[in-house]
Amino acid sequence: MNKISFKTLGCRLNLYETDALASKFREKGFVTDGDFENSDAEICVINTCTITNQSDKKSREYINRAIRKGSLVIVTGCMAEQYAKKYLVNNPNVIVVDNKHKNRIFDIVEAHLGGEFSAVDSFEGDVFGFEPAKETFHTRSIVKIQDGCNNFCSYCIVPYVRGRAVSRPAEDIIANITTELDYGFKEIVLTGVNISKYNYKGIGFEDLIKRILLIDKDFRLRIASIEPDDFSDSFIQLFKNPKLAPHIHLCLQSGSNDVLKRMHRHYTREDFFAIADKFRSIIPNFNITTDIIVGLPGETDEDFLQTLDAAERIGFGHIHVFKYSRRSGTKADTMENQVDEKVKNARSKQLRQLADRLTQNYLAKMQGTTQRILTETLENDGYIYGYGENYVRIKIKSETATTNCFYNAKITSIENDVAKANLV
Repeated sequence: MNKISFKTLGCRLNLYETDALASKFREKGFVTDGDFENSDAEICVINTCTITNQSDKKSREYINRAIRKGSLVIVTGCMAEQYAKKYLVNNPNVIVVDNKHKNRIFDIVEAHLGGEFSAVDSFEGDVFGFEPAKETFHTRSIVKIQDGCNNFCSYCIVPYVRGRAVSRPAEDIIANITTELDYGFKEIVLTGVNISKYNYKGIGFEDLIKRILLIDKDFRLRIASIEPDDFSDSFIQLFKNPKLAPHIHLCLQSGSNDVLKRMHRHYTREDFFAIADKFRSIIPNFNITTDIIVGLPGETDEDFLQTLDAAERIGFGHIHVFKYSRRSGTKADTMENQVDEKVKNARSKQLRQLADRLTQNYLAKMQGTTQRILTETLENDGYIYGYGENYVRIKIKSETATTNCFYNAKITSIENDVAKANLV
């Protein structure tokens, strides 16, 4: 029986695609292993990321490790899309699969094991051609609704490696979610590259959410990373539905209007403040998390101070901090006034310190509240860990509670970044 391991880097979109691929291999009789580091699998799939130079470096490291193990290595994802010819030529144990053909990796491996060395392009690819995953490496089920992006932000390589924006048929999404719920998943996470731009035959993102919420099952719906578009009041009101998690990962990127303009972002800091206020007007403890980039070319000390101010004013529950990384082919790569690496490091450190404080401030607000926790893992300390609807990590101790179940739990204290709670 063949054994195959998986290593996923980067975004939730990659996680969704890896889960679907692994499920397909299991269905066909393969033993799958999510522990890449300790795996002795003879086949390894590495789903790469190229969002930063560090992502490229990590991807290459994992590829080289797999090659040294003597595995047949399938390299896919955005780093493979961007740099395959540069790093992966002339190696008979490496098969490079672009994003369009990622859904055909099982067929490509099966053909290879059968002695057929067909070109990847000979298989018909489809960025939405993944079957629902019956078993995944996660408690929550990630569902892809969209791929690609037309924004072409000045710093971002994604439109070049994922292509232009395309939306998945709404009926396929509903069927996928229904199947996942039938498989026993309790939480659905919607993902894509730019999901707010979802539009399939006149069905927009808001209409899609309404249709999903009509599914007559007990589940929680969570929206993954999304752009701060001009959300309608009716969209904001959807979060009153108990199925829709009061948490959104809304990408700020910078709190300086000058930097946002150079980034080719289509909003101002004032627009972002207004959106945050709308969400918290209906749910005061609505959790807004975000991404922020420091050190875009031309970013001044004043620009950075405006970012700190914006983060403080919004009160993010969590901030992913990124140092600007030059990406060849993007507009920012050719901009003047590239910021010195030491300055980027200092700004990143300062923003992370603020982010930690804001996280603690948000968690303090949650103390005494009751959350509906979806339990995920039983840890060695005897606690069961999971996440509440606000995306707060919670631990409970119970003789009767099990994993992958909903429980109401009252938060009694905060321990580092984890809320301790009692069942109610």
